[in-house]
Amino acid sequence: MYGTSDFKKGLKIMVKGEPYVILDFQHVKPGKGNQFTRTKLSNLLTGSNIDLTVRSGEKFAIPDIDYKTLSFVYKSTDSFYFMDTKSYETISIDKNIVGNDKHYLTESLEVTGCFFNNKITSIEFPKSLVLTIKETEPGFKGNTVSNTTKPAKTNTGLSLQVPLHINQGDKIKINTKDGTYIERVK
Repeated sequence: MYGTSDFKKGLKIMVKGEPYVILDFQHVKPGKGNQFTRTKLSNLLTGSNIDLTVRSGEKFAIPDIDYKTLSFVYKSTDSFYFMDTKSYETISIDKNIVGNDKHYLTESLEVTGCFFNNKITSIEFPKSLVLTIKETEPGFKGNTVSNTTKPAKTNTGLSLQVPLHINQGDKIKINTKDGTYIERVK
């Protein structure tokens, strides 16, 4: 059981029989009355967010969550298929769970799958990935200092803004949290 004193960002707790992750919290000590904690939670099953105020000392159950390393194999029209790297079992994941992160999937990419009661709820990608530029305007030698950017598309279909010196065929490192360019990879 977790108490309000155990709260931290990323902690997973059970609320009304469903698993939630704490996005933000604030302990409040009013001049009169008891202490309480305001929390912002995200449902691991549905992705919806709620605000919850709890009294100090209230207890929450620990959800039955398991993490597995998965390797991307292939995609179909409505599912993505991953292989569990320990059991070699193939797992089908609905396209709604992957969402817009589908543009980060490359062959054999290892991700972390979050399972609740043996059902996958989300996928966590590495913090950065290396992708290849498939389409962009030709680069200009010497344009490495300015903050000017141009549109580009990667081999996985991700559209993003890159510096002017990036050419078609270049490998770039991107941030998977917001899909932005970090640096060119040699």
